[in-house]
Amino acid sequence: MSVPEHRTVFDPWKLGRTELANRVVMAPMTRNRADDDGVLPGYAATYYAQRAGAGLIVTEGTQPSAAGKGYPGTPGIHDDAQERAWAGVADAVHAAGGRIFCQLMHTGRIGHQSLIPADARVVGPSAIAAAVEVETADRVMVPAPVPVELDAEGIARIVDDFASAAARAVRAGLDGVELHAANGYLLHQFLSPGTNRRTDSWGGSPQGRARFAAEVTAAVADAIGADRVGIRISPGGQFNDMADKGNDDTYVALVDAIAPLRPAYLHTLRRRSSPLHEQLRRAWPTTYVLNTGFMGASELDDVAPLVADGHADLVSVGRLFVSNPDLVTRWRHDIPRAVWDEDTFFTAGERGYTDYPAHPGQSPDQRSSS
Repeated sequence: MSVPEHRTVFDPWKLGRTELANRVVMAPMTRNRADDDGVLPGYAATYYAQRAGAGLIVTEGTQPSAAGKGYPGTPGIHDDAQERAWAGVADAVHAAGGRIFCQLMHTGRIGHQSLIPADARVVGPSAIAAAVEVETADRVMVPAPVPVELDAEGIARIVDDFASAAARAVRAGLDGVELHAANGYLLHQFLSPGTNRRTDSWGGSPQGRARFAAEVTAAVADAIGADRVGIRISPGGQFNDMADKGNDDTYVALVDAIAPLRPAYLHTLRRRSSPLHEQLRRAWPTTYVLNTGFMGASELDDVAPLVADGHADLVSVGRLFVSNPDLVTRWRHDIPRAVWDEDTFFTAGERGYTDYPAHPGQSPDQRSSS
């Protein structure tokens, strides 16, 4: 009789071509520290390197084009200055023994004209405004605009933008990219019948709604190799005025379309009311990552069983990494966790960003290799 495999979050893992020291992923988290040109400050390299004890870091959402920006202070990776800043981040994380993927995020209808070039427009799959407020370049909150419905030429241009941004990310030394198809941004907007009312081949059916995300995935995989590409989804997610319930067939169609490419991973925000994530887990051919979501608990006792019981290969954790740069070591040695300061999540400067210390009882080796 074979002995069941014993899996823990502290075990190493092979993610595509990337070796991970453990199975804990630092989830992507917007921090709004970039300048008006989308360039990260030098101290962003310190922030990410401090957290290199995660098996994998996924960066904050990063726009693949100037037209894809939805918030002040978010970084881009579509020009040389931005690429140089990301190269500094990659070098610092690798020097600390970590691995890092860049999350590519086009915000679609969640944005404002003042944040994008004058000749660009806020776009979406259909001309349906989100019932939310968005931030202007002057940091004033206003109702979200009605987006311009993308035509075939616009869709093709955005697909190319994602592929070009991915190539820049790898050239900067980052280990790969994650495509943000969750949380109400452009790829998610195409996936949901609440925001995608199209009747052409990019809508009207599960396969049609999945087409745009599948095209982006294929183009990025062609540009940098599928084993450097992850994709994040949030089936049933309602953030940013999404109505995505009862849409399981679209996610099955998406997985059917991209699984033959064998991307590095699928990163799912877990919807507790549905067994869909189990179905996707069974259908997915490579690494499967679960995140318990903004309202879900994500302490060790919450996430460790997901790996131990085979529900996921990796687990991603967000806010605990903000205030505990050495989170994996704290978990491993049962060291109390520091509390984050939510008032500094989205502000400028290093306060609440690089000034959370590692636990004083750790050695330098523990800080760099946890």
